[in-house]
Amino acid sequence: MVNLRIQKRLAASVLKTGKRKVWLDPNETGEISMANSRQNIRKLIKDGFVIKKPQVVHSRSRFQARLEAKRKGRHTGYGKRKGTANARLPFKMVWLRRMRVLRRLLRKYRDAKKVDKHLYHDLYMRVKGNQFKNKRVLMESIHKLKAEKARVTMLAAQSEARRAKAKNKTERKEKRRLEAAGLAEKEEEKEDRQGRRSELFLKGGK
Repeated sequence: MVNLRIQKRLAASVLKTGKRKVWLDPNETGEISMANSRQNIRKLIKDGFVIKKPQVVHSRSRFQARLEAKRKGRHTGYGKRKGTANARLPFKMVWLRRMRVLRRLLRKYRDAKKVDKHLYHDLYMRVKGNQFKNKRVLMESIHKLKAEKARVTMLAAQSEARRAKAKNKTERKEKRRLEAAGLAEKEEEKEDRQGRRSELFLKGGK
């Protein structure tokens, strides 16, 4: 049997691949063995006596099927776990995701004028203090705080209206009292004048 080691090495160099990927036609060994230069190897490649083998297929179908099952929760029991819970999903990553979700919600509410800057800051600090475990709890808290604020505002307005009404009533009563006092004084003056006239008249008659 003819030794084609040199031809295989030259073909691998020309084809820019490994020697295991080079196919030499077994029916043309005599002609291939005569090739001792890269130029001759290129001619053989052109004639089809030397070919670069295709890439071996490495199927991913089994992996993809298993990955799909894992996404449904299969194959993830205690026996399949190698790392700690913190290694598999770091606590810091859980915290970061929760913070980003809650802060994004607060920003959206602030931009939509659903919360003012004071309530926004208060809730931002509460989020940082780990008071809300998810968006639902934060939204419920926002609605509760807004309702409480509206109730306080309404009570303050009612109280102010009652005070204004009482003040007006007091002022009207005081005004009536003063008017009544003024009328009484006028009546007294009128009676005094009439009394003086009567006395003068009686004195004149004597």
